[in-house]
Amino acid sequence: MSFVKFLTSKVFFKQLALAIVALVVLGFIALKWLAITTNHGEFVVVPDLKGKSLETVGIELKDHDLAMEIQDSANYNPKYPKFSVIEQSPKAGAHVKENRTIYLILNPSGYRKVEVPNILKRTFRQAKPQLEALEFEIGEITYKDAIGEGVISMSHKGKPLTPGTLLPLTSKIDLVLGNGKL
Repeated sequence: MSFVKFLTSKVFFKQLALAIVALVVLGFIALKWLAITTNHGEFVVVPDLKGKSLETVGIELKDHDLAMEIQDSANYNPKYPKFSVIEQSPKAGAHVKENRTIYLILNPSGYRKVEVPNILKRTFRQAKPQLEALEFEIGEITYKDAIGEGVISMSHKGKPLTPGTLLPLTSKIDLVLGNGKL
């Protein structure tokens, strides 16, 4: 039997028809299986977690059949409580599958600490921009009789400061300046 005769025979067409039917049935079964196992068309709405504590977030995510993973702490934001959520991914209102991991960024306990620069014996005009560049605030300024007009001493909350001391950002630093009169 030649190859051309075989391609035109009833046996070949029966086998071809059976193969096509088998592919359609297998494809249909695979699609149904995927729809069932992936919960096709079912989703959970991601709740808004911003500003909530970790304990509250854990309970809320458990109620919605979602998981959480803490990615990192960001820069301190005084608008949110300490250790509360300040960012989440996916965003609130997004539609996700059950057991999806929600990634959280938390508000740290406070501003990061920065080293106080050595501004002693510098003029106020030199010291002020240096402190402000490090995000410190200038507190109370007092003058004392001294030969020069530079910074004589620094203090924070009534305690003397030395250069190199670590203070949180936005701390107020009080300065004692010389008035140039002796």
